Amino acid sequence: MNKLKSLSILLPVFILISCGEKKPVERMNDEQLRAYADELAHQFIITDGHVDLPFRLKVKNFKIEREYMGIPVATKEGDFDFERAQKGGLDAPFMSIYIPSSYQLQPDKGKALADSMINMINGITEQLPDKFARANSPAEVEANFKAGKISLPMGMENGAPIGDDLKNIRYFYDRGIRYITLTHGKDNQICDSSYDTTRTWNGLSPFGKQVVEEMNRVGIMVDISHVSDSTFYQVMKLSKAPCIASHSSCRFYTPGFIRNMSDDMIKSLAAHDGVIQINFGSTFLDSTVRAENDANRKKLRALLDEKKLSESDSLAKPVMEEFKKQNPSLFADVETVANHIDHVVKLVGINHVGIGSDFDGVGDSLPTGLKDVSQYPNLIYALLKRGYTAEDIEKICYKNVWRVWNKVEEVAKQSK
Repeated sequence: MNKLKSLSILLPVFILISCGEKKPVERMNDEQLRAYADELAHQFIITDGHVDLPFRLKVKNFKIEREYMGIPVATKEGDFDFERAQKGGLDAPFMSIYIPSSYQLQPDKGKALADSMINMINGITEQLPDKFARANSPAEVEANFKAGKISLPMGMENGAPIGDDLKNIRYFYDRGIRYITLTHGKDNQICDSSYDTTRTWNGLSPFGKQVVEEMNRVGIMVDISHVSDSTFYQVMKLSKAPCIASHSSCRFYTPGFIRNMSDDMIKSLAAHDGVIQINFGSTFLDSTVRAENDANRKKLRALLDEKKLSESDSLAKPVMEEFKKQNPSLFADVETVANHIDHVVKLVGINHVGIGSDFDGVGDSLPTGLKDVSQYPNLIYALLKRGYTAEDIEKICYKNVWRVWNKVEEVAKQSK
């Protein structure tokens, strides 16, 4: 089944093109523009650098042997399922094999947890082979796309499970991992984290430098989301292959939030032919929203403390519900995401930006208009309104990431 829909939707576009109109979008009404955005979402492959479905299912005690129960075909829970992904045109969400920082303290550094979630994703593709398929390369995603299947490539968020053995990089590559986020919320054996103030290594550890080199040699993309600034710049100097930021946004809009990337970092990433994939979490997008919501959380904690309640107490539930009614959370919106894309394009050009939503990973902070995987066409619509061409949108949807992924594979082949 090919994703291309009836061409009748695009008839006004084809008429305009045949008349020699250079920018047919400018002559579309709003309804036609939305239809065109939806058409492009289904015409082009859409890859998303970071979807936290595996951990969401893991914490709900997902079991493969429970046939179809819990497998994400259609559900109102979370941000991802097959039907919503199909509606939104999502074709290759990178499944995040997320390893919480607490697992770094365990003897195997979370390797068993990583294996269990990899097994889960493999199980989903085996249980529903008409809907989902594994994909270890851009070519495999393209083949699945032509067959009407959603690909489930995998990235490991936190390199802790590598432990102190470089052979584990090949091990995880063989298991289907195609990028590794070097760390998460705390410094680990590889490098320092943007969320940690310890600065254990002042960047990469001696072992971490070997990890980056081995990832280049094996063919795993280096993901610099979550790392400290010093780690980032050391990776840029060391890596022979371009890198990704699988789910980061622009620090320009969130001063002081160092989890995002500064303009200088974005320029350096682009100079090494890499891609920043924009995170959809409202706290990543808008410093005002972040500050207001942080203030509300502090007020709620103070209110619970005053009543001598904890959030887990049964008596706290009505108090929290009433507080939220009186102090609703603020959200960014789809235009804010487009602002971040614009900022990257103005800084370094169209070839260095993509999508890294963090669906199922940022809780209820998703922006208005991008609440789940059914709503990618809303972002495309926002970009079309700003003058982005179909070629531009194709690059944002997947071609920029494909360039990096293919180059990483090429570098690996040259090193053998």
